[in-house]
Amino acid sequence: MSTNDERAELRRTLRTFLGRHCTEADLRRLMDDERGYDPAVWSIMAGQLGLPGLAIPEEYGGIGFGYEELCIVFEEMGAALVASPFFATIALAANALLESGDRDAMGRYLPAIASGDLLATLAVSEEHGGWDASESELFADQRADRWTLTGAKRFVVDAHVSDLILVAGRSADGISLFAVERGAPGCSVEVELTMDLTRKLSRVRFDETPALLIGVSGEAAPGLRRALRFAAVALAAEQVGGAQHVLEMTVEYAKLRHQFGRAIGSFQAVQHRLADVLVDIEAAKSAAYDAARAVAERDPDVELTASVAKAFCSQVYYRSAAAAIQLHGGIGFTWEHSAHLYFKRAKSSEFLLGSPHYHRDLVGRALGI
Repeated sequence: MSTNDERAELRRTLRTFLGRHCTEADLRRLMDDERGYDPAVWSIMAGQLGLPGLAIPEEYGGIGFGYEELCIVFEEMGAALVASPFFATIALAANALLESGDRDAMGRYLPAIASGDLLATLAVSEEHGGWDASESELFADQRADRWTLTGAKRFVVDAHVSDLILVAGRSADGISLFAVERGAPGCSVEVELTMDLTRKLSRVRFDETPALLIGVSGEAAPGLRRALRFAAVALAAEQVGGAQHVLEMTVEYAKLRHQFGRAIGSFQAVQHRLADVLVDIEAAKSAAYDAARAVAERDPDVELTASVAKAFCSQVYYRSAAAAIQLHGGIGFTWEHSAHLYFKRAKSSEFLLGSPHYHRDLVGRALGI
């Protein structure tokens, strides 16, 4: 566990780095790039800052910090709207490996993930769009000691650049987790057209694709459920960062934009709207930070806390981004302004890993409502 001073220094370092290497101009360039990220920037993140290995245990080549420190990284990346495979590799794939209980698989893949040499992702959702791994219908067949996968996954984050895809599938024993490496026969990846061009999602098809079983056949569902909740906490932190940025951007605009001879920030209606957004964001921070603490401390109620954070932070980010567009007036609707980029990320993140309605339902079930 780090001290508050160390966390503050981590945040300052990240903010400086992202301010230099992940500007809006860089983001717009990467939106049109088929890779969707800058390998040179990724190399600096991994080689100089050690970000991929920040929360990976030292025994697997990581630095060994906790989830609270990792969520600072996601918060700052959300504020800068970073286009990077970091979320897919760390929030999704690394968590899935760590929660699989398969030490051989962790030893095989996590050191390369921690060093930044291996990009990875997790494929759960299918045609119905759900994020419950227990509903997976992708077929896993075992013949002798060889496993093959047949079916399709959708909305797979950064699958097009991943060296490793972890896949939730259904074997004869139940829900299982498999590893498919880049170039495996019968595996094809198609980037889907989505509203948010800053985070690329893909449809991945498997046609008797050879795969490596992770963990025990039929026993992957609990680990996948935890991994997805932990990823939802990382996404909540990212949403908080994005919401905070759009508020700051809008406050600055309200100071500069004049109407009727006065800055629009002096109008009471504008002040009240910004105050409402601020209160929302402070509450969202509390939810996200508490969820990060719950993951770090392995709180028994961590899954409940994670769903609360994901549901609330999703709505706050969307409301904050929508308010930013409205308070910017006509310019907020233009392609040239950054407000629409945050609005689209807010909307896509609202449904990634489960909608607010889905997570509220999980909270209700956990509370017996």
